[in-house]
Amino acid sequence: MNCLRSSEQILMDEMVPSPESLATKDHTSSVRSSRAGEAGQKPDTGNIEEAESSLRESGCLNYEEARALLGRYEYQKGNIEAALHVFEGIDIASVTPKLKLALAERVQTQKRRSQSFSTPPLSINAVSLLLEAVFLKAKSLQALQRYKEAAQSCTVLLDILESSLPAGLPETFATDCKLQDTLNKAVELLPELCKLADAPREAIMSYRRALLHQWNLDIQTTAKIQKEFAIFLLYSGGESCPPNLQSQMDGSFVPRNNIEEAILLLMILLRKISLQRIEWDPSILDHLSYALSISGGLKTLASKVEELLPRTIDRQEMSLILALCYYGGGDDFTALNLLRKLLSSTEDHSCVPGLLLASKVCAENPDCASEGIIYAHKAIERLQEGCSHLLGVANCVLGLSLTAHSRTVLTDSERVKIHSDALKSFESAGKLTKMTDTNVIYHLCLENAEQRKLDVAVHYANWFLKLEGGSTLKGSMLLARVLSAQKRFLDAETVINVALEQSGKWDHGALLRTKAKLQIAQGQVKNAIETYTQILAILQVQRRSFRLGEDLKEFKDHCRTLELETWLDLASIYIKLSQWRDAEKCLSKTEAISSYSACRLYTAGLLNQSKGLYKAALGDYSNALAVNPSHVPSLVSSAVVLRKIGKQSPAIIRSLLTETLRLDRMNASAWYNLGLLYKEGGLGSAAEAADCFEAAIILEETEPVEPFR
Repeated sequence: MNCLRSSEQILMDEMVPSPESLATKDHTSSVRSSRAGEAGQKPDTGNIEEAESSLRESGCLNYEEARALLGRYEYQKGNIEAALHVFEGIDIASVTPKLKLALAERVQTQKRRSQSFSTPPLSINAVSLLLEAVFLKAKSLQALQRYKEAAQSCTVLLDILESSLPAGLPETFATDCKLQDTLNKAVELLPELCKLADAPREAIMSYRRALLHQWNLDIQTTAKIQKEFAIFLLYSGGESCPPNLQSQMDGSFVPRNNIEEAILLLMILLRKISLQRIEWDPSILDHLSYALSISGGLKTLASKVEELLPRTIDRQEMSLILALCYYGGGDDFTALNLLRKLLSSTEDHSCVPGLLLASKVCAENPDCASEGIIYAHKAIERLQEGCSHLLGVANCVLGLSLTAHSRTVLTDSERVKIHSDALKSFESAGKLTKMTDTNVIYHLCLENAEQRKLDVAVHYANWFLKLEGGSTLKGSMLLARVLSAQKRFLDAETVINVALEQSGKWDHGALLRTKAKLQIAQGQVKNAIETYTQILAILQVQRRSFRLGEDLKEFKDHCRTLELETWLDLASIYIKLSQWRDAEKCLSKTEAISSYSACRLYTAGLLNQSKGLYKAALGDYSNALAVNPSHVPSLVSSAVVLRKIGKQSPAIIRSLLTETLRLDRMNASAWYNLGLLYKEGGLGSAAEAADCFEAAIILEETEPVEPFR
């Protein structure tokens, strides 16, 4: 080409068929990109056909079209820098009005179903060729890591099509040219370029633009964009502004944050799978499981899994997912029934994940603990030649089931043996996991603490905090309780103060409650009251700062429970100080929170008992036991009041105390009162009374300010 100017048009028969010459002439100083695999790349024959088609329609090939064709040829050969130089010679700004007019004319012609007499400024093949050049320019810039410029080029392409075709690209365009294919690729590419350019806000806007505008994308492309957008929303680490969906119908769901928007997208994808519009993709369910688990929507996840067709997902996997969902949603009964059904089938009776989960669920219900032991033993047998870490987990759940089962046995000798076996299981779990599993270390600490091996428990608590980075609420609370059992109250308070500095403001409530109890143990009653006041102030701020909806129900329940406990703790302090009016005010605050709480009724009983109103106190304790028959403080206090009244037989009092010790073998008050009963009532020997008093002294010396569990 000897003369190539934007104002001139060159006839095809005057062109020398050497596309490389223009690139060489215009870009002699540029360094060619790597040509690895160049020999295997061949020019697309569609280029020649489109050029011929364009010539047949217009009789000529103008400057921009020539550059578009040559640039594409260079790009396909792998000469990225040369291709970019050719593409940059296209003045897309001057061609844009012609592109828009040609597209609009084409749409109008198809709507009228007749040939228009007006001739469009560009043929549809020329439009396709030029827009593809814009797209390939973006791809070239991407390959050269000029992501911001690439995103700008891609945006230009989409702006032209969006303004020209507000209703989307007609389906008939796909039969005439590659325009739809170029559009699909550009819509997919723009968000990726924004992410590479470190522009998360622009990436989110690009994803929403791709999904909300009528591009007439095929369902596979749309599904791919929806999935990538959901992944970006879940794991990008930033929070975007909610989408503007005012154009939607009234009453339609509008996501309020990243998580909700991601969940909506993933649910749409799962629905498409259920309707068999797209193929099954297991990662969609994985991402949805994560999103719903962190937002408290596990039961919703269960319903979505149940909608899947049986052949879509393996039956065993479905049962496990559903069991996890119901277990995470607090429905242990349904979860255990699903697991029992799974493990009872001939082919799945040795499913290790099912066995481990079933054992863990059983461990949280003492009535099913023996069943949990069986499941754990089966898992251990199955894993003897398998993964050592998973074998350690199996030993850990065996220890949990044994600990739960120990609460149901009657004889001391059997209970001691079970506790010993549980500790051995936890120690084996620690060795198998190389002391790196924080869950195993936590339970090792807990079991040693409950068996009053406090020095060992402190070691494991410190190790747990080290593994967790030293700033976990759970580990700090446990270490403080173990230290308080050693009567190292100042050290325990230091641990709590450090945790307060390292934790978020909304986590301070539980830590401050432990701190207040440590202050009471040191006789600092005034300081404890001030600490409880801080808790109430935090709870008041939380209520004003958050609109607690159903998705935050668990957090809302936690706040209500903490507020109830705080007022009851304050009431207990005032009862011990004989400030009965203040105690009554605190109790009145709890009535609106939970009027039928066993703890509230028990505290009311303490108030009446301190006033000498033993019958009223006994009525309160009875009401508390009616609400919760296993409420240990009410059982002990009922026995104390009955012994003071002296109108009930010692056998009834003893039954209350023995039931207490069955539920809580480490209750010092129950041992002490049982010793008094043996001493005064003649139900036991002096030696038995002495044993009870000795147990009470030992347990009182190692009693934490709060229960270890």
